[in-house]
Amino acid sequence: MDRSSMLRLIQGQLDPEHTGFVCAKTFAALVNDHELPLDPTKLEMLFALSQGNEDGQICYSQLVDLISSKRSSSFRRAISSGQRALPRDVLLDQDGLGIYKRFVRYVAYEILPGEMERRWYFYQHRPCPPPIFMAVVTLTQIIVFLCYGIKLNKWVLQTYHPEYMKSPLVYHPGHRARAWRFLTYMFMHVGLEQLGFNTLLQLMIGVPLEMVHGILRISFLYLAGVLAGSLAVSVTDMRAPLVGGSGGVYALCSAHLANVVMNWAGMRCPYKVLRMILALVCMSSEVGRAVWLRFSPPLPAAGPQPSFMAHLAGAAVGVSMGLTILRSYEENLQDQCGWWVILLCYATFFAFAIFWNVFAYELLGVQIPHPP
Repeated sequence: MDRSSMLRLIQGQLDPEHTGFVCAKTFAALVNDHELPLDPTKLEMLFALSQGNEDGQICYSQLVDLISSKRSSSFRRAISSGQRALPRDVLLDQDGLGIYKRFVRYVAYEILPGEMERRWYFYQHRPCPPPIFMAVVTLTQIIVFLCYGIKLNKWVLQTYHPEYMKSPLVYHPGHRARAWRFLTYMFMHVGLEQLGFNTLLQLMIGVPLEMVHGILRISFLYLAGVLAGSLAVSVTDMRAPLVGGSGGVYALCSAHLANVVMNWAGMRCPYKVLRMILALVCMSSEVGRAVWLRFSPPLPAAGPQPSFMAHLAGAAVGVSMGLTILRSYEENLQDQCGWWVILLCYATFFAFAIFWNVFAYELLGVQIPHPP
């Protein structure tokens, strides 16, 4: 039975007078009698929603959203309903799962803070489309790095090679009019150490996030961090070039870490404290390395070395925009006032940065290094 036939059956038998409400228990009995294809987690959501009604009923529009797996505020209300105990059979108790299903279960416990959310994701997850965005970005970064490594015969501190900055992908303050460079710099890296750090985090954190929250949300967050990084450098470190995907990586990592901290009791990922400390140490070390290369270059250089401000800008995007996205699993972002406030702040910064790039360099008399 397809979804439209199921909805017609529900409305015809459970709401013939078109009152707009359906009894949850009667609906569950209908599902069992007709063997309707409905995930067990959705039935649990249904009973959670019905607890807010004295007659144990649920609004028909909410039921349609629930069956259609539509992002809506009703999902959050179901999750926050604390008046009933969760089922005893949690996902970790399930045996006989295949390799891929075990991986999906692992992702659910890594990313989502509540057992109900994890069960919902586990049952409604589909392998298509795969997390292709993070895979494509990571593969492209590796290919670009290998091409320049072979061309320059240099694999560490590539930015010190005189030919490196001639790349059309690098952000350079002398080439600000070439707007694509504000994004394409994410495909270039200082050396093997920066590439390894970024790709590792993209695969370990970015891929699970994309599996849970979808390609649109995670790609938007990643690219917002990348763009915020280059714009922040153009405003705060006006003579410096920029390479590396750290703006996007730090947006993902900061959002995930902030989400873990804010849902500490509900997160079931093992060794939370140790992993949190390790992540903070690694991220801080990478920022420290970037600061050291910027102000104390170990080799003679023809101009300023790449800035570290993209790391900080990406982290700011992560704890603001990113945290809002991760806390809105299966909800419409456009229905949340906080989301629009964050977008307004980001748009304001974007407009200010454009104005700054057009007028401030000449007004302040900034001595920009000669572009290669």
